[in-house]
Amino acid sequence: MNPFWSNIFHKKSEADSLISFLRSLAIFADLGRREVNFIASLVHARRYDPAETIFETGDPGTGMYAVRSGRVAIFIRHPDGHKEQLAVLGPGDFFGEATLLAPARRTASARTLEDTELVGLFRADLLEATKKHPSVTNAILISLARILSERMQAAEMEIRQLRTALRLSPPPADPEGDK
Repeated sequence: MNPFWSNIFHKKSEADSLISFLRSLAIFADLGRREVNFIASLVHARRYDPAETIFETGDPGTGMYAVRSGRVAIFIRHPDGHKEQLAVLGPGDFFGEATLLAPARRTASARTLEDTELVGLFRADLLEATKKHPSVTNAILISLARILSERMQAAEMEIRQLRTALRLSPPPADPEGDK
């Protein structure tokens, strides 16, 4: 290809592609290009095979993951061994973000459903970054607080709807009759 045209029609580099992906995530949407470039230096990308475990319930929470490609199932395992799927996440979704703020055990398990690429941002990296770039990490933490607040409000609304639905349904019949 003529060098003139190769400059115009060049493919995105992996770094540019990662930066574009990070900018598409709500947690980084308010950051400028320079800040997102810095975040790109902190994150860790990894490819997973289908049915590969990312983490299990009870594992130490070390950070968040964003789905760059593929799909991830979030589920809990009941004492009887039954798995209850809570969510299926795809490109642009992220999970585990609460552990960026405070270390905690995972409350659910995560497993890939197909070939998947995840981008991880870990608490230790974010804490280290606060020393060198406090304005960037503060912006991330404010964005994270907003997202967690929105998710908590949505969960509260669902709980209220469930409570209302349970109050409206007739009580179960007493199998032994009214005594």
